Amino acid sequence: MAFFTYIVANRRNGTLYAGSTDNLIKRINGHREKRRDGFTTRYGVAILVWFEVHETRQAAFRRERQIKEWKRGWKLEFSERQNPGWADPFDTLA
Repeated sequence: MAFFTYIVANRRNGTLYAGSTDNLIKRINGHREKRRDGFTTRYGVAILVWFEVHETRQAAFRRERQIKEWKRGWKLEFSERQNPGWADPFDTLA
């Protein structure tokens, strides 16, 4: 089983959210379909900007917590470096 850490945004250089999951497709669909009330629904954050795979749930969660501690500028710079065009890779996953 794989575990994922990911970043979603509402637009390029917009609002960002970092999370972790064991089912990336289901989680991103949940963000897109606004299945839960909360931050991502309130700010329309549903564009997958970046993700990475981990072997354990703990590793994915640790990475999520690390990213959430970064300053906004660092998150934007990281997202830009990892995905310069901010292209959403979600459709290539399904």
